[in-house]
Amino acid sequence: MRSKKEGIPVNILAIESSCDETAVAVVRDGRTVLSDAIASQADMHAIYGGVVPEIASRKHIEAIAGLTDQALAQAGVTKADIDAVAVTYAPGLIGAVLVGVNFAKSVAFGLDVPLVPVHHVRGHIAANYITHPDLEPPFVCLCVSGGTTAIVDVRSYTDMEVMGATRDDAAGECFDKVARVLGIGYPGGAPMDRLSQGGDDSKYPFPSVHVDGAPLDMSFSGLKTAAINLIHNAQQKGETLDLPSLAASFGAAVSHMLVPRAMEAARMKGYGKVAVAGGVAANSRIRADLERACRESGDKLYLPQLSLCGDNGAMIGCQGYYEYCAGKRAGMDLNAYATRDIGKG
Repeated sequence: MRSKKEGIPVNILAIESSCDETAVAVVRDGRTVLSDAIASQADMHAIYGGVVPEIASRKHIEAIAGLTDQALAQAGVTKADIDAVAVTYAPGLIGAVLVGVNFAKSVAFGLDVPLVPVHHVRGHIAANYITHPDLEPPFVCLCVSGGTTAIVDVRSYTDMEVMGATRDDAAGECFDKVARVLGIGYPGGAPMDRLSQGGDDSKYPFPSVHVDGAPLDMSFSGLKTAAINLIHNAQQKGETLDLPSLAASFGAAVSHMLVPRAMEAARMKGYGKVAVAGGVAANSRIRADLERACRESGDKLYLPQLSLCGDNGAMIGCQGYYEYCAGKRAGMDLNAYATRDIGKG
């Protein structure tokens, strides 16, 4: 196996198709992004107020081959320069993930290079390595997206364990659902963030949930229901809501669920480093609350650049490199999984 110690660069062709973005990237030695091509379906799914799995899968099929050629051209490399193919194999929409997995199998087989399976959430964590070249494990990472909300103990590049997680809805899903009820767009995270600017975050009280016996676990279903009921009740009564304050209050409630638990996990581990990953890591309120909390605790905070918060191929290529160096390989029988423990990779 070629490695950095031998002075030979390792080029990873990375494929991501877990939801509604088809993404292909070329990443060298885990930290250098040579290309990162993305075909988003967000505008199409916005018509339905959320991702339609069957449509997403078909669009991945249409885009993935051409996007791969585009990524190779942008990187200035040929197929012969690729040392391994990394692919998201879990978790995600099963049909969408299968498109990427089967395409990656064919590419790896055709190029006669190793196939490296990558856990999607591990990829989100790895986006921080691209933004922060100085970041190395161990650290605690708060992973927040449309499908995942978890606090992860990142012991090494490939050894991870969930310390706490949501018992029901993901934080990103809650933003999407509330935004849909308000009619302000999909995905809902960015529109809710923009709407909240200048709002009074204490005007609308929302519930704060604690899970008995699991202080690091979270629950968002009650918060989502409370917000939707508030909106529906106002509409039925003909009352006018202060929408910026509603969005600000909702964002504050989500942040209050996430940030104290992440900081408690950091205190328990004592690494002195806290990272954030996933689409919701772009939320301005959560970023500000984490920055303030880390200033008070003395922990160093690592935030991914905004362009790497959402799904992308670069993060899969980065994590794929470390999985490759650890000797992780998959055969042509690699399957896709809708759910998968991050600890199992």
